Amino acid sequence: MSAMPKALIAHVDGAARGNPGPAGMGIVLQDRDGNVLKEVAEPLGVTTNNVAEYQALLHGLRFALARGASSVEVFSDSELLVRQLEGRYRVKNAGLVPLHREAQSLLARFAKARVAHVPREKNRDADALAKVADSLAVPDA
Repeated sequence: MSAMPKALIAHVDGAARGNPGPAGMGIVLQDRDGNVLKEVAEPLGVTTNNVAEYQALLHGLRFALARGASSVEVFSDSELLVRQLEGRYRVKNAGLVPLHREAQSLLARFAKARVAHVPREKNRDADALAKVADSLAVPDA
Protein backbone atom coordinates (compact mmCIF):
# COMPACT_ATOMS: atom_id res chain seq x y z
CA MET A 1 0.00 0.00 0.00
CA SER A 2 1.42 3.38 -0.96
CA ALA A 3 1.72 6.30 1.46
CA MET A 4 -1.12 8.80 1.63
CA PRO A 5 -0.26 11.97 -0.30
CA LYS A 6 0.44 15.07 1.78
CA ALA A 7 -1.90 17.19 -0.42
CA LEU A 8 -5.50 16.07 -0.75
CA ILE A 9 -8.54 17.36 -2.62
CA ALA A 10 -11.98 16.79 -1.11
CA HIS A 11 -15.31 17.26 -2.87
CA VAL A 12 -18.02 17.37 -0.20
CA ASP A 13 -21.80 17.60 -0.28
CA GLY A 14 -24.76 17.17 2.02
CA ALA A 15 -28.38 16.49 1.14
CA ALA A 16 -31.63 16.43 3.08
CA ARG A 17 -35.01 15.40 1.73
CA GLY A 18 -37.32 17.73 3.54
CA ASN A 19 -35.19 20.20 5.46
CA PRO A 20 -35.15 18.91 7.98
CA GLY A 21 -35.56 15.42 6.68
CA PRO A 22 -33.63 12.23 6.01
CA ALA A 23 -30.10 13.43 5.28
CA GLY A 24 -26.79 12.13 4.05
CA MET A 25 -23.31 13.23 3.15
CA GLY A 26 -21.10 12.46 0.19
CA ILE A 27 -17.34 12.87 0.01
CA VAL A 28 -14.81 12.17 -2.72
CA LEU A 29 -11.14 12.40 -1.67
CA GLN A 30 -8.49 12.60 -4.36
CA ASP A 31 -4.78 13.16 -4.72
CA ARG A 32 -3.47 16.09 -6.78
CA ASP A 33 -3.50 13.92 -9.92
CA GLY A 34 -7.23 13.29 -9.57
CA ASN A 35 -6.92 9.69 -8.43
CA VAL A 36 -9.82 8.80 -6.13
CA LEU A 37 -8.52 7.65 -2.74
CA LYS A 38 -11.83 7.29 -0.90
CA GLU A 39 -15.54 7.77 -1.47
CA VAL A 40 -18.04 8.14 1.35
CA ALA A 41 -21.85 7.95 1.26
CA GLU A 42 -23.08 8.08 4.84
CA PRO A 43 -26.62 8.59 6.14
CA LEU A 44 -26.99 11.19 8.91
CA GLY A 45 -30.50 10.53 10.15
CA VAL A 46 -32.93 13.45 10.16
CA THR A 47 -31.29 16.87 9.96
CA THR A 48 -31.11 19.97 7.77
CA ASN A 49 -29.29 20.36 4.50
CA ASN A 50 -26.85 22.87 6.04
CA VAL A 51 -25.95 20.51 8.89
CA ALA A 52 -25.40 17.75 6.32
CA GLU A 53 -23.07 20.06 4.33
CA TYR A 54 -21.03 20.81 7.47
CA GLN A 55 -20.91 17.13 8.47
CA ALA A 56 -19.51 16.22 5.04
CA LEU A 57 -16.84 18.91 5.39
CA LEU A 58 -15.90 17.84 8.92
CA HIS A 59 -15.69 14.17 7.97
CA GLY A 60 -13.48 14.96 4.97
CA LEU A 61 -11.16 17.17 7.04
CA ARG A 62 -10.86 14.56 9.81
CA PHE A 63 -10.03 11.88 7.24
CA ALA A 64 -7.32 14.05 5.66
CA LEU A 65 -5.76 14.87 9.04
CA ALA A 66 -5.86 11.25 10.17
CA ARG A 67 -3.98 10.28 7.01
CA GLY A 68 -1.26 12.88 7.65
CA ALA A 69 -2.20 15.37 4.93
CA SER A 70 -0.56 18.76 5.42
CA SER A 71 -2.52 20.46 2.64
CA VAL A 72 -6.19 20.21 1.73
CA GLU A 73 -8.34 21.83 -0.91
CA VAL A 74 -12.08 21.41 -0.34
CA PHE A 75 -14.75 22.00 -2.97
CA SER A 76 -18.41 22.42 -2.03
CA ASP A 77 -21.49 23.54 -3.93
CA SER A 78 -22.89 25.07 -0.71
CA GLU A 79 -22.44 28.81 -1.03
CA LEU A 80 -23.56 29.24 2.58
CA LEU A 81 -20.91 26.86 3.93
CA VAL A 82 -18.08 28.37 1.90
CA ARG A 83 -19.05 32.01 2.56
CA GLN A 84 -19.39 31.34 6.30
CA LEU A 85 -15.92 29.80 6.41
CA GLU A 86 -14.52 32.75 4.44
CA GLY A 87 -16.10 35.11 6.98
CA ARG A 88 -18.27 36.74 4.30
CA TYR A 89 -21.51 35.45 5.86
CA ARG A 90 -22.30 35.41 9.57
CA VAL A 91 -23.30 32.12 11.17
CA LYS A 92 -26.80 33.02 12.32
CA ASN A 93 -28.20 29.54 13.00
CA ALA A 94 -27.29 28.44 16.53
CA GLY A 95 -27.11 24.80 15.40
CA LEU A 96 -24.39 25.62 12.89
CA VAL A 97 -22.19 27.60 15.31
CA PRO A 98 -20.40 24.57 16.86
CA LEU A 99 -20.00 22.94 13.43
CA HIS A 100 -18.52 26.15 12.01
CA ARG A 101 -16.18 26.45 15.00
CA GLU A 102 -15.01 22.84 14.59
CA ALA A 103 -14.46 23.34 10.85
CA GLN A 104 -12.30 26.41 11.52
CA SER A 105 -10.33 24.47 14.13
CA LEU A 106 -9.72 21.53 11.78
CA LEU A 107 -8.76 23.80 8.87
CA ALA A 108 -6.21 25.57 11.09
CA ARG A 109 -4.40 22.26 11.65
CA PHE A 110 -3.28 22.10 8.01
CA ALA A 111 -0.19 23.93 6.78
CA LYS A 112 -2.31 24.98 3.81
CA ALA A 113 -6.10 24.77 3.54
CA ARG A 114 -8.65 26.24 1.17
CA VAL A 115 -12.42 25.85 0.88
CA ALA A 116 -13.87 26.91 -2.46
CA HIS A 117 -17.36 27.15 -3.91
CA VAL A 118 -18.04 25.25 -7.12
CA PRO A 119 -21.22 24.86 -9.16
CA ARG A 120 -23.15 21.64 -8.56
CA GLU A 121 -22.04 20.32 -11.97
CA LYS A 122 -18.42 20.39 -10.75
CA ASN A 123 -19.38 18.54 -7.57
CA ARG A 124 -21.45 15.85 -9.27
CA ASP A 125 -19.81 12.77 -7.70
CA ALA A 126 -20.10 14.05 -4.10
CA ASP A 127 -23.68 15.17 -4.82
CA ALA A 128 -24.60 11.69 -6.09
CA LEU A 129 -23.07 10.06 -3.00
CA ALA A 130 -24.97 12.44 -0.69
CA LYS A 131 -28.24 11.59 -2.43
CA VAL A 132 -27.59 7.85 -2.09
CA ALA A 133 -26.85 8.40 1.61
CA ASP A 134 -29.97 10.49 2.26
CA SER A 135 -32.09 7.72 0.72
CA LEU A 136 -30.61 5.36 3.35
CA ALA A 137 -31.40 7.79 6.20
CA VAL A 138 -34.95 6.62 6.66
CA PRO A 139 -36.55 8.12 9.77
CA ASP A 140 -37.89 5.70 12.36
CA ALA A 141 -41.54 4.86 11.75
